[in-house]
Amino acid sequence: MKTEHLTKAEFLTKVFDYENNKEWKYQGDTPAIIDFYADWCGPCKMIAPVLEELAKEYDGKVKIYKIDTEAEQELAAVFGIRSIPSILFVPKEGQPQMAQGALPKPAMENAINDILLGENVSAHS
Repeated sequence: MKTEHLTKAEFLTKVFDYENNKEWKYQGDTPAIIDFYADWCGPCKMIAPVLEELAKEYDGKVKIYKIDTEAEQELAAVFGIRSIPSILFVPKEGQPQMAQGALPKPAMENAINDILLGENVSAHS
């Protein structure tokens, strides 16, 4: 599994149809990470390979989507994206959680395990 770029139309079918729903309702069957980025953003370029690695490591468990905020300005506006990268962690159930900035890989893994998969890793060790 690689990261997947989403257009607005794909977002509406795969993630959240905000045009028809006021309340958050995730459409996917697998938790997701959504990376709001832009090509000119240095920190976005830094986390891109990390997201590719995570897409492979969590293949089948977590989907990783990328949204180009320049091309998809409406999506960026809907989520109030003011700084990039902004990473949206989307569990299957419950509310998504936004993190801002280029998170290091261990922080991303913690968020995936904690928010998306419901596994508190520190409790296991």
